[in-house]
Amino acid sequence: MGALICRWLVVIGCLGAQVAPASVVAQDFPARKPSAERPVPFAVGETLEYDVSWASFLTAGTATLKVQDKKPAYGSRAYYIYAEGRPVSWIASLYPVYYKADTLLDVFTLLPQRGSIYSDERGQRQTQITLFDRGAGSVVYEVQPAKEAKLRLAVPPRTQDALSAVYVIRAATLLEGARLTMPVFDRGTLHAVRITVGAKERVATGAGVFRAWRIAPVVTDSEGRPGYSGLVIWISDDARRLPVKLEAELTVGRFVLMLRSVGP
Repeated sequence: MGALICRWLVVIGCLGAQVAPASVVAQDFPARKPSAERPVPFAVGETLEYDVSWASFLTAGTATLKVQDKKPAYGSRAYYIYAEGRPVSWIASLYPVYYKADTLLDVFTLLPQRGSIYSDERGQRQTQITLFDRGAGSVVYEVQPAKEAKLRLAVPPRTQDALSAVYVIRAATLLEGARLTMPVFDRGTLHAVRITVGAKERVATGAGVFRAWRIAPVVTDSEGRPGYSGLVIWISDDARRLPVKLEAELTVGRFVLMLRSVGP
């Protein structure tokens, strides 16, 4: 199940424990004069709970996406958003894993300021941190515990992280046939995510029945080589623009995240 979340969350984010922001040099994040906040279909407190199915197992795990807070950050204001996932108890007893990702998404630009991915696989813990230096057009990427030095890599101006990308898609104007391309920096690699909004479909979930656009992202790396495949997301056509269903086809089988509840 962790593999599903990690694959999907090239577009959705991954799963990892909240960590304190790494120290940064002040000039990396120059203060911006406040302007109008970008309109978004989500609000602080929104909590989306999912059941995760895998192969013939109806419920192999659970996943959560939550807009936890809106607070001052890096000379601006940002939504603090996280995603986490874990297997059900009997799978955890065989293969204990936990994943969580978080992002600080600027309320004025809808660009991430900082993102992290934490994983705990059978006690092997790792945190990946990405800091976005918008002024320099680059990211600072590091892995803790450190195996290599921090990397500073050039990225396009409107690069997202994996988790922020889903919330930006939700805030976009969605019409059948509309196209959206965004650069996504994930786990030390820059991806190009190309999205074409498909026709609306009826999706029955534990949280209700929705009409939702079917979106199948095409992911390539910076050299144009195919990246993750078999990803599909359904976004509801109501004012909330909820990700009601997600699918991923992996070598170990087909995974599905189905919305179970919406809070508060």
